[in-house]
Amino acid sequence: MLRDKMALLKVRQFSQITLPAKIRKKFHLSEGDYLQVEEVKQGILLKPVAVIEKKLAWEKVFKTKERVKEKRRPQKLSIKTKEEEIARMVKESRKKK
Repeated sequence: MLRDKMALLKVRQFSQITLPAKIRKKFHLSEGDYLQVEEVKQGILLKPVAVIEKKLAWEKVFKTKERVKEKRRPQKLSIKTKEEEIARMVKESRKKK
């Protein structure tokens, strides 16, 4: 029912509101978490967001970039190893059919 998803909040001193415990638990919100506020036709929409430090975000980007580079690098395999790999792939392909 729609009423189960609604709550009445009061804007308090310093424009603060308190979210009901049921909603905080449902969305795993705790003190210090961030919410994005969006103006929509029906009123105000609050969305939980994850905020990470810029330095940490860039570190993750560079680590991901390095992993992609490593996967794209041609591997220096011996001819025997290449033949074994091809044979293994052919065998797997035949099993799937």
